[in-house]
Amino acid sequence: MRALVKALVTICLSSLAILPAAAQAGQKTAADIAGDWQGTLDAGVAKLHLVLHVSKAADGSYSATLDSLDQGANGIPITSISFKDSKLTFASAPIRGTYEGKVNADATLIEGTWSQGQPMALNLRRAVKPSDIDGAWLGTLEAGGAKLRLVFHITSTPAGLNATLDSLDQGALAMPASSIVREGQKVRIELKQVNGVFSGTLDKDLTTIEGTWTQGAPLPLVLKKASDKDLAKELAPRKRPQDPVKPYPYREVEVSYENKSATGVTLAATLTLPQGTGPFPAVLLITGSGAQDRNEEVFGHRPFLVLADYLTRHGFAVLRADDRGFAKSTGNFASATTADFATDAEAGIVFLKSRPEINPRKIGLVGHSEGGLIAPMVAARNPDVAFVVMMAGPGVPGDQIIPEQTRLITEAGGGTHEAAEKATTQQRELLALVRQDKGGDNAALEKKLREKLGAEVTEGQAGATLQRLNSPWMRYFLAYDPAPALRKIKCPVLVINGEKDLQVPPAQNLPAIRKALEEGGNKHFEVVEMPGLNHLFQTAKTGSPNEYAQIEETVAPAALEKIAAWLAKQ
Repeated sequence: MRALVKALVTICLSSLAILPAAAQAGQKTAADIAGDWQGTLDAGVAKLHLVLHVSKAADGSYSATLDSLDQGANGIPITSISFKDSKLTFASAPIRGTYEGKVNADATLIEGTWSQGQPMALNLRRAVKPSDIDGAWLGTLEAGGAKLRLVFHITSTPAGLNATLDSLDQGALAMPASSIVREGQKVRIELKQVNGVFSGTLDKDLTTIEGTWTQGAPLPLVLKKASDKDLAKELAPRKRPQDPVKPYPYREVEVSYENKSATGVTLAATLTLPQGTGPFPAVLLITGSGAQDRNEEVFGHRPFLVLADYLTRHGFAVLRADDRGFAKSTGNFASATTADFATDAEAGIVFLKSRPEINPRKIGLVGHSEGGLIAPMVAARNPDVAFVVMMAGPGVPGDQIIPEQTRLITEAGGGTHEAAEKATTQQRELLALVRQDKGGDNAALEKKLREKLGAEVTEGQAGATLQRLNSPWMRYFLAYDPAPALRKIKCPVLVINGEKDLQVPPAQNLPAIRKALEEGGNKHFEVVEMPGLNHLFQTAKTGSPNEYAQIEETVAPAALEKIAAWLAKQ
């Protein structure tokens, strides 16, 4: 499925084919298949909505093209097509795909198989007439100082309207809507998987939907009907000049390993190895919070790809893995806590020790954000860890970090000092309610949360907030104090934070980390606040998450150089 799963991009409209009388009567003639057909291909990594356009010439021959709506791959040529005795076959040489199916008696359904490397079931149904809101709708959501570009793709199907959502700046594409309802000028789209709802009102020209996105607290969101040109502009890849380009001057191996302390968790990963026979010192990269792939991709940046490339070029083997339950790794991400992710990291260490190319006495950890919390946890109970690098790792409990994060990001996003203080106070009160609750009565906790959130917040919004704050991960993060683990670490430690980090603020966290390491008697640590860098270690103006996607730089060279030079000394 290489050609059909490159990158989810856009959507197109299909018109209703007017069937001739013979087709309406159910006769098996060549005209039966003329028109447009829709189907959904389950390609494993994505569900791809396809449209087959079939035309019949005067001589009875056929021609066709194929659209992959979610990818913006429209007009893919069908280089051969045949329809005989209810059997339809066609092929597309450019994408090396073939299809074979059987047309039913009334020519409304084709049941068959698409093959492109491997066979996959693909049933095609007659296309339906587009509604007046079919198409792509583009808007920008301002959330916590970040600007997120959203695209809702709406299509008509025999079963009614269908919608998917792309969050372009987060790399979350083709998320299926659980429901879409159109009543007059009102439109409501719900995505249960993210506890999100968009409710809006169409203007008279059917070009704008003005409404609200609710995922916890309600936020204004205006959607504009987007042309193919509009989408092409928004979806054009942003410049990421630090992304390495193949061929690499080192070896890259796809690997997997089991976390034997957890049920059903197998980590899919990439191991990069310098040229030569080794054994090499090795680094295990540990991702930050949220479901992350092995490259820690966020806002179009792949910081762990850049970091792994840099360190491997400097003589280190590097292992980086998809989080459990995400991308190609198995397991349950939603129920996992930081402590669970720490066992995944330990499984990575075990795997590295099994490789003959790795020096088992020189395996260390580099963790970013939550990964900077996990690395000390692992090193504290595994004395054979050779070194630790904490990149924006917390030094205080989560219930202290989140309110400060709220204050700083609100102000950086243009909020007044008063607004920032109000938001911070509310955040502290909400977190206190969760900390005080022992997880027994969710209804009572939701009632208290609603009282703190205000009368304008609906039950659904309060429920979404409760689910987020009451998750196993959040409860653990709020209560966990990094200091005890930091006191136990005896190996060399490098602690780096960006001066403009608003998510793990250096003024709050670096002194606490230094104090804990000193109290534990560690004589081999260095604490560095890097001027001008944000939470992702980009060179930034304000440090606001709003800047992450707009900055071309993925990781500042100064940060890469500091880490590599420090590691070389170890």
